[in-house]
Amino acid sequence: MTGLYARIAAQGALRAGELALLCDGRAWTYAQFDGEVADWCERLAGYGIARGSALGWLGHNSVAMLAALLACARQGARFVPLNWRLTAPELAQLVCHAGLDALHADESVATLADAVCALVPLPARGPVAFAGEGGAGDDLLLVHTSGTGGRSKGAIHTQAAMLANIDAAIEAQALAASTRALAVLPLFHVGGLCIQVLPVLAAGGVVDLHPRFDAGAWLADTQAWRPTTSLLVPATMRALVEHARWTATNLSSLAFVNTGSSIVPRALIDAFHARGVPVCQVYGATETGPVTLVLRPDEALRHAGSAGRPALGVEVRLQDGELHVRAPNLARGYHGEPDSQAFAEGWFRTGDLARVDADGYYEIVGRATERIISGGENIDPGEIEQIALADPAVAEAAVVGVADAQWGEVPVLVLVLWHGAVADWTALRVAFDAKLARFKHPCRIVVLETLPKTALGKVRKTELAERLA
Repeated sequence: MTGLYARIAAQGALRAGELALLCDGRAWTYAQFDGEVADWCERLAGYGIARGSALGWLGHNSVAMLAALLACARQGARFVPLNWRLTAPELAQLVCHAGLDALHADESVATLADAVCALVPLPARGPVAFAGEGGAGDDLLLVHTSGTGGRSKGAIHTQAAMLANIDAAIEAQALAASTRALAVLPLFHVGGLCIQVLPVLAAGGVVDLHPRFDAGAWLADTQAWRPTTSLLVPATMRALVEHARWTATNLSSLAFVNTGSSIVPRALIDAFHARGVPVCQVYGATETGPVTLVLRPDEALRHAGSAGRPALGVEVRLQDGELHVRAPNLARGYHGEPDSQAFAEGWFRTGDLARVDADGYYEIVGRATERIISGGENIDPGEIEQIALADPAVAEAAVVGVADAQWGEVPVLVLVLWHGAVADWTALRVAFDAKLARFKHPCRIVVLETLPKTALGKVRKTELAERLA
């Protein structure tokens, strides 16, 4: 066997009795986890999942979810993780789009799954023989984009691409058998699944898997279990920094934390650095594996805020400011869209705007689709957001364009302030005057308690713009 299962099973052969996973108060050695995978191979056969079939998964993070993924890898089937935060009609659209042959749902989301199946009855399938013929060339993961600006798409990742992503993640983070990763992000996104969880298992380390993020539980496990790393997003970083036990929790076991998914406010990075924890970054997208640009542990303090440099095997280029990626861990395309121009001539057009410094470190400054054209001039929201985030009172910032009779559209800055903070509006205007051309200044500033976001903390700017309009 040459696929994902074989890669994890190789560690099982070396470390059969060693700890692999912790979840919900239970522990699994590598041998016991391999037994879970074998059990799921039988269950897949009972579901009628053969090579080329598609299994949908609806549920919180669990060892069973990882075991089912590896069982699909062995069988040559596709695994389709679904976002349990969506509504039944939204999930029904994804089920139809993915062409599921079966849907597994945890008890905790059984009512939601019943509502989905009422909208989209799945085909009746009988048991099949388990062939176990899956390999590196087979499609394995069909994962949907977050759809912050419109309709979600299904990126198709082969086992070979996922293995390349594992190699890039291991190299970037120096993962090893000694790694102890505290995993709290949802496995229905490539970030939660593919930046640390699968790579740590492939490296022979241990994963403490939380069913879902809870700031208090993260701090308690960091104090008691002593992880060496954890993957966070800005929203979870903020929840930790604002928690009452943040300053009292011993973080000394953490060699680094990793973050990404959106522009990371410098104040959050500084808060972790002040506690002696380097903040690394992984930039990527659902379509890129996601390991694309990486800020490594030995670079984190010197290049705080940077998205880093290309990961192992990754090529990048800037075309009209937009970041394009060519890499072995790219998705092979979108399900049902074989001619998508996003994947043209081997390059994926990310839609993200970036700039690079003289040392080859990249900074993500916004989305091409979010670029505002005001009076014929281009305005990148990220420029305004970064200035706003430098203000100590500002916890989050988002800039969207709204229609304007004179200029076509104008930028509006939306802020979320730290609890109890009072913004110095004069100082903020002075900062804009010093760093931005006048036409780039926000025409107004709105303060909200929260911003609409995806499961990984990306701001839903289309929804935000509609709210402002």
